[in-house]
Amino acid sequence: MSALLSRRHALAALGGALAGAAIGIPGAWASPLDKVKAKGVLTVAVYKDYEPWSWMAEGRLTGIDVDLAGLLAEGIGVKTDVRQFLAGDDLGDDLRNMVWKGTVVGQPPCDLMMHVPVDRKLQIDNDRAVIAGPYYRETFEMACNRETTDCEVPPPQLKGKRLVVETASIPDMYLSGAFGGSLRADVRHVYTGADAVAAVASGDADATVATRAQIEHGMKPGGRLIERKGLVPLIFNPGWNVGFAVRDDSRDLADELERQLAAVIADGRMKAIFASYGVVHREPILS
Repeated sequence: MSALLSRRHALAALGGALAGAAIGIPGAWASPLDKVKAKGVLTVAVYKDYEPWSWMAEGRLTGIDVDLAGLLAEGIGVKTDVRQFLAGDDLGDDLRNMVWKGTVVGQPPCDLMMHVPVDRKLQIDNDRAVIAGPYYRETFEMACNRETTDCEVPPPQLKGKRLVVETASIPDMYLSGAFGGSLRADVRHVYTGADAVAAVASGDADATVATRAQIEHGMKPGGRLIERKGLVPLIFNPGWNVGFAVRDDSRDLADELERQLAAVIADGRMKAIFASYGVVHREPILS
């Protein structure tokens, strides 16, 4: 489509909206926030098998993101319809499928997608979505089996230990590729970071690198699992803010959800949600 035709289509669409408003068509200027309130339900997309954020436990969808979405919806006076989805090849795929277009099999997009990195480049590359509402600061950390492993040694000294890590993740790249690849032969791959943490906690592995939330969630009083106190050297990612996303025509919804988010943080409900899953709530770093 040429630039001229594109412009004509845009003007035609704008003209139709103005005409609707002029003749008083109901809902012609209804905002996405108004539409959510009118239907009484906020549809929410969460990642599948992403403990402690969103996963099935005893036949029930649970997790930090599920609980937080419920509080945000409650704040605007609606219920939630939370839908799980499998991560795509990249975040752009996830935003397209769950926020602004829908899937190739016809599943419509949701009003809200939880657990989106608040990243300037990601926003620029995906301008059909609005990324907002940072609510947590995540990092990668190392965890070890206290009975078998000194977690404070330089990582190359873990050679010969039973290392476990989520397949095709940044921790996988780290343990398999850093230090000249000296640890690669010792690395076993599992489905998720939570699975890797659980393997160390159960004694089936000696050490892992996973997200801080996954490690804290997996730690139990008196258990085998301990977290490295020192920095993880040469890790590829220093940390990132976690937020949510809505479609680009739903900025008023994002604004209202951010107001509700601020209230949830201010009155301690955010800290309580995280604590219920064994995770410390850490405020995002805002630039």
